Amino acid sequence: MVGLYRARSAAVFGIDAQPIDVEVDLYPSGSARDFVTVGMPDTAVRESRERIKSALINSGFGYPAKAVTINLAPANVRKEGAGFDLPMAMGILGAMGAITPTERFLFVGELSLDGQLRPVRGALPIAVCARKQRIENLVVPEENAAESAVVEGISVYGLKHLAQVVALARGEHQFRPAQPPPPEAAPSTHSDLDFRDVKGQTAAKRALEVAAAGGHNVLLIGPPGSGKTMLAKRFAGILPPLSFEEAIETTKIHSVAGLLPAGGGLLRQRPFRAPHHTISDAGLIGGGTATLRPGEVSLAHHGVLFLDELPELARNVLELLRQPMEDRQVVLARSSMTVSFPAAFTLIAAMNPCPCGFYGDATRECRCTGAIITRYLGKISGPLLDRIDLHVEVPAVAYKELRGQDDGVGSAQMRERVQAAREKQQARGFSNCNLPHNQLRELCALDEAGERTLEMAVRRLGLSARAHDRVLKVARTIADLDGVSRVSAKHVAEAVQYRSLDRSYWGQ
Repeated sequence: MVGLYRARSAAVFGIDAQPIDVEVDLYPSGSARDFVTVGMPDTAVRESRERIKSALINSGFGYPAKAVTINLAPANVRKEGAGFDLPMAMGILGAMGAITPTERFLFVGELSLDGQLRPVRGALPIAVCARKQRIENLVVPEENAAESAVVEGISVYGLKHLAQVVALARGEHQFRPAQPPPPEAAPSTHSDLDFRDVKGQTAAKRALEVAAAGGHNVLLIGPPGSGKTMLAKRFAGILPPLSFEEAIETTKIHSVAGLLPAGGGLLRQRPFRAPHHTISDAGLIGGGTATLRPGEVSLAHHGVLFLDELPELARNVLELLRQPMEDRQVVLARSSMTVSFPAAFTLIAAMNPCPCGFYGDATRECRCTGAIITRYLGKISGPLLDRIDLHVEVPAVAYKELRGQDDGVGSAQMRERVQAAREKQQARGFSNCNLPHNQLRELCALDEAGERTLEMAVRRLGLSARAHDRVLKVARTIADLDGVSRVSAKHVAEAVQYRSLDRSYWGQ
């Protein structure tokens, strides 16, 4: 018996991973506690004792007739999940003298009772951690190999059984490192949903094109059946493909959440998340008790968060949107840790103008009283509205438009214009929705006519300082779509138009 042995692993916190040393010591038994795990393990880690013991015996390696103490270092951070099964089992085998030191390997994986390896969450962040720690080899369950293999500079081995891991550590078998899935020649962009399918709604399509070009949030207001959901579902199709850096970050979030398909590599499609209006605050923002998980706002990172029936969401849930919309990240604080999840999403919200849906409709009578309408609209607070750049009316589609010929404008043409506008923003170093305040005056400089237009809008509409800045950012986007370097009065006028609709409903 060797006695003391160390195996290397990692634990996920937020969307990043931290190296963990699994120290195993064997000593003469005689205590009722013959298997002790220390280092702030959670319930799943403490329960690993029976899984590891059965896996070792059923794989033909036996189990030491000694007491086992396992320390997960550093001891001041909480260890969660069953991914420590494999490194703990390898540590026990090392302490038994069955394998030689494995400092060049990082292990992660859950064990079944017969020694099979089960997939874990967060394999991609763990692979990034291994590269940062300059560990040459990463051993993961076979289902996690594709996502881990996208990280260059390390050899990733996706194995099925504990016996294979031991054979690799002993050098008895030369397993081939996993290869990342080949990149798609043309990443999917929701091409099955085309704006050409939406009849009429020319103004709404234009507003969504502006939103896509600058990353602006949008509120769609209109009666039932006017096409709000159809428009929102096609929005992701006019966004440019994910860059490699965006794909890595998006995939890390879905990996931590356990939402990657088995054997899948990098996500190439911008996420489109559409939670039901009964969602809880933890479901939307993220959270949990023992384990902090990303919510819908983080799962929509670099993509679209679609909230239909916006006033039907609980008021406290809606107000929680304000901080991630402003800071583009979510910070979850608990007594034992603070975790940050990115949340750079584009919000597309949709709502009826009243509970029955027909307030202001010229063809159908609204059955709601003034008090009911006020209470319904009052669920959307002024500070939340201020953070939504474009307020767009989506009226009922007229019969002639419904039965008329296609206007010829589809997602492909819109996507080309959006891509050209975004390239201009990339050259400046910022997307328009993220323009820093200290550069707003320079990048959104107005001529005399533009100044007069903006001044009149601020006075008549009573725009807040935040709304003033957002009007300038939207005007900058409209100018980028027009291919001009200077913001003019017509760009400001169109941007102001997108801020005036809320005055019709909320009476501000």
